Amino acid sequence: MTKVHPNVVAPANEMPRLANATIADQQQHEPEVLTVWRKSLLFNCNGFTVFDSKGNLVFRVDNYASEHRGEIVLMDSCGNSVLTIRRKKLSLSDQWLIYNGEESTRPLFSIKKHVALRPTKTLLYMTPSSSANGSIYRVAGSYHHRNCTIYNPQGYAVAEIRQKESKTGVSLGNDVFRLVVQSEFDKCLAMAVVIVLDQIFGPGPSLLRNWSF
Repeated sequence: MTKVHPNVVAPANEMPRLANATIADQQQHEPEVLTVWRKSLLFNCNGFTVFDSKGNLVFRVDNYASEHRGEIVLMDSCGNSVLTIRRKKLSLSDQWLIYNGEESTRPLFSIKKHVALRPTKTLLYMTPSSSANGSIYRVAGSYHHRNCTIYNPQGYAVAEIRQKESKTGVSLGNDVFRLVVQSEFDKCLAMAVVIVLDQIFGPGPSLLRNWSF
C-alpha cells in the first residue's frame, strides 16, 4: 500500500442502523470486508483511510476535519461528514458519543470503556441512545493485536477487526488491518468503534493529541 489510487464511490450518508442478527441472517448474506489503513491520504496528517474489497475509497479521517478539541469526524469518499465522534465532557471514564453527520444535540450511540478490577476480554460497551430496553453492544478482544469482535445485544458477532496479510503471507503490521462487517450491521458504526478503540487503546499518540486546533 505504498501507493494508493482509490476510486471514488457513492457517499455513505445513511444513518447507522441497529443490528438484530440471528444465525440464519448471518448465513444468508456475505460480510463486507474493508481494509483499514491507519494513515491519512493527506501529507503530514493523522487519520484513517478505508477501502472496500475492490480498492474503492469508502471512508476517511483527516486531522483538518475537526474544528473543536475532543471530536473526530468520519467522512465518506467525497469528504462529506458521515458520523461525528465526540468525547463526553466531565466523564469519570472514557466515554464517547456518536452523532449522525455534524449533529451536536442528539447522539445516536454512547460508547464507554469497560472498567473492571479483574482482567477481562471486554473492552467497550455501546448503547443506542434511543434504546428503551437497555440494549448493549459489547466489544471484546485485543485491539493491540487487531483481534476484536463486536457483539450485538443477542450475543451474535456483527463485526470483527482482524490482522491483514499481504498476498505473500507477510504481515502488514498494526497500521493496516481488516474490518469484517456483517450485512445487518452498519459499516459506518463499525468504523466509529474502530476510531474509539484507537483513541483508548491505540499505540502512540492519539489523533486528538496530535491535532492542532
